[in-house]
Amino acid sequence: MLDVRRLRLLRDLARLGTIAAVAQAHAYTPSAVSQQLAALQREAGVPLLEHTGRSVSLTPAGTALVHHAETVLAALEAASATLAAARTGLSGTVRIGAFPSAVPTLLPAALVALGRDHPTLDLMVTELDPVDMPDALRDRRLDVALWHDYDIAPVEPDPGVDSVPLLDETVFLAVPADEVVDRAGDPVDDAREAAWIVGSPGTLCHTVALRVCQTAGFTPRVRHHADDFTAVLALVAAGQGVALVPELGATHPPADVRLLPLDVHRRTRIAYRRGAGAHPAVAACVTALEAATGAYRA
Repeated sequence: MLDVRRLRLLRDLARLGTIAAVAQAHAYTPSAVSQQLAALQREAGVPLLEHTGRSVSLTPAGTALVHHAETVLAALEAASATLAAARTGLSGTVRIGAFPSAVPTLLPAALVALGRDHPTLDLMVTELDPVDMPDALRDRRLDVALWHDYDIAPVEPDPGVDSVPLLDETVFLAVPADEVVDRAGDPVDDAREAAWIVGSPGTLCHTVALRVCQTAGFTPRVRHHADDFTAVLALVAAGQGVALVPELGATHPPADVRLLPLDVHRRTRIAYRRGAGAHPAVAACVTALEAATGAYRA
């Protein structure tokens, strides 16, 4: 019989790439991870790993076992959800992850509703960039996450994560109000000579800004990096450049900013570990977030 904890380590090696990264994620030593993977290989009876110098990679059998591990771990999540549903009342800690512009807009009403309807739930919110959400769910640092991508920069589905759609937003090009704009043309193309305000390198917002400009046939001249849309809009109002801002980030734009709608959309989903959708606490969060989003847009 294969050990589930060792299967999880193998799955995480496939995801993270190095034994050192797996050790850090699980608060183990690299030696302990290596020993557990060696034991799994003995259980399997076939080579799962191959070493090239100081690096390690999965054999075809190891890769196939990772796919089975995803199924096994999802089944365990589903089993936990079934047991939780059999208990009376909801209690315990629920860790909710959200991207910055969702925290002041969508989350407050959802948290109030959850606190009212399920007062014994201990709700903990963590603000994260969407690129960090899947790992946080897999590592059990989060139970539910507001996770988004853009139609122009879609994110590949994660085999360890399930989700349901929540919100589709228009993305705007924010420009200084006194800037002359050709309303018949493409706003992004018109801004090819402008200075740009984009997210920090490595964030999804940074990737999307570059992708939008590259689609228009140019590389933006980046002047500032900012991740908070309130700060971004303040910089635009001060004439420091132009920027991409989705609807949730542009709820109260300064008077000196004009928002030009683009044919680009940000797509938000409620994500959780694969198999956990039937867990009553997760289902309660989904219901509260859907209701809060509907009320916000009404």
